[in-house]
Amino acid sequence: MHSNNFFCDLSPESIEAFNRIKHAAVFPEHAVVLVEGQSPWGVFILCQGRVKLSTTSREGKTLIVRIADAGEVLGLHAVVTGGRYELTVETMQPCQLNFVGRDDMLRFLKGHADASLHAIQHLARDCSDSHGVVRSIGLSHSVSERFARFLLETAADGEISNGKVRVRLAMTHEEISQLLGTSRETITRLLSEFRKNAMAELKGTTLIIHNRPALKNLVRA
Repeated sequence: MHSNNFFCDLSPESIEAFNRIKHAAVFPEHAVVLVEGQSPWGVFILCQGRVKLSTTSREGKTLIVRIADAGEVLGLHAVVTGGRYELTVETMQPCQLNFVGRDDMLRFLKGHADASLHAIQHLARDCSDSHGVVRSIGLSHSVSERFARFLLETAADGEISNGKVRVRLAMTHEEISQLLGTSRETITRLLSEFRKNAMAELKGTTLIIHNRPALKNLVRA
């Protein structure tokens, strides 16, 4: 992994030290890796696949805080602070991860300044992402605005052909609703409305944006 992740630009010495304390693990789809509220027993580094990080209220309502991709460290905040895991981590597809126990991870960070700096940057990015969720849900005028923003962000790296944007979106209506803080029924209704208005549609796992300007107008509304 040489992208913008925890291990990018670490010294060879730090990488070698990390390799001595990591333990490889493979999880199937829909496997729970970490549970919100548990005492920290280590971190997981996502090597391959995608996972969703969520929190659940006492009433059972679930909010997906974000989707994590390869290169991210899961459970780092709890391990560093000694608090409980703040989020539940569940795989969205088969995933390969590396596990490092809490004591080993803390000794590794204390002994390698570059890794400590990367840990700080990683935690700061997590905090920024959480602020983004609060802004999106708390300051949006409507669910349709949040949904339109989500579709535009998802399609940002999509393929453009004949004026349409296509991108893979391997999320269920339920997962999208949890990410946007609404109900599955609302997402289904909005998808139907957007399709009827020739703005966007979801065919299987393919998101098709027909009218990007119309979606942008909803976000600006």
